[in-house]
Amino acid sequence: MTGRDRRRRIVSFLMTTLCTLAVLFALVPVVLILFFVVKQGFSSLDWDFFTKIPKPPGELGGGMGNAIVGTMILVGLGGLFAVPIGILTAVYIVESGGGKLASAAQFAADTLNGVPSIVIGIFAYALVVLPFGHFSALAGGFALGVMMIPLVTRTTQELLRLVPMSLREGALALGATRSRAVFTVVLPAALPGILTGIVLAVARIAGETAPLIFTSLNNSFWSHDLTKPIASLTFQVYTFATGPYEDWHRQAWAGSLTLVAMVFACSLFARFATRRLERMSVGK
Repeated sequence: MTGRDRRRRIVSFLMTTLCTLAVLFALVPVVLILFFVVKQGFSSLDWDFFTKIPKPPGELGGGMGNAIVGTMILVGLGGLFAVPIGILTAVYIVESGGGKLASAAQFAADTLNGVPSIVIGIFAYALVVLPFGHFSALAGGFALGVMMIPLVTRTTQELLRLVPMSLREGALALGATRSRAVFTVVLPAALPGILTGIVLAVARIAGETAPLIFTSLNNSFWSHDLTKPIASLTFQVYTFATGPYEDWHRQAWAGSLTLVAMVFACSLFARFATRRLERMSVGK
C-alpha cells in the first residue's frame, strides 16, 4: 500500500467517524425529549383525560378531550385550505417553464416559509378575526393553513422535478394535453413523496401555539361550531404548564405526550400509505 492510499484511508475513516458522531449528536436531544415526555406523561394518562373537559381552577381531575378534538379540527381545516393551494402552486412553478409569475410564486413561498408563526397569527387576526368580531376555529385553521402552504409547495416542487422527463414526453406523444399529462401521469408518479411531505407539514403545524392565541383562542367546553372559539392541545398545554396547580402540570405532560403520539401516528400512516402507493404504481 502506497503512502497516498494510506492517507486516503485515514481521511476516509476520520470523515466517516465524524459523520457518525454528528448523527449520534443529533439523535441524543430527540431521544432525551421523547424519554422525558413519555416518563412524565404516561403515568398521567387515563380514560378521563381523553373523554373529559378541564375542571375549574383548583379542582382535581378532568381532561383534555375537547382540546384533542379541537386540534384535529384545526389541523384538518388547515390541510383543506393549504394542500390544494400548495400542490397547484408547485405544479405551476415546475410545469410553466419559468416566467415572472412563477418566479414571484417561488419567492413568495420561500419568504412565507421564513415568516415567524406569531406574525402569521397577527395577520390572520387582522384578516379573519377583526372583520367578524370574534375568535373562531375557521380563523385558527386559516392561520395554520398559511403556515402549511410553503411547506407543501416546496416539497411538491422538489418531487415533481424528480419525475423523469420521459414520462411527460410519453404522455404528450400519446396525444394527452399538457394539463392532462401533469395530472394523470406526473402527479401520480410523485404522489407517495407528496403525501409524506403533507404529513410532515401537518406535524409542523400541529405543534403551533402562537397563531392560535390570535385566532381560535381557547374554549374550556366541547365545541364543534367552526365560527366559535375552540380548544387546542398546544394552547391547553401552555395554559396548564404555566399554571399554579400541580394537577395542571401533570395534565400538561399528558397533553404533550398525546401531541407527540398524534404526530408519530401520522408519520406511521404516511409510511404505510407511501409503501402502498409505491406497490400499486409498480403493479404489485
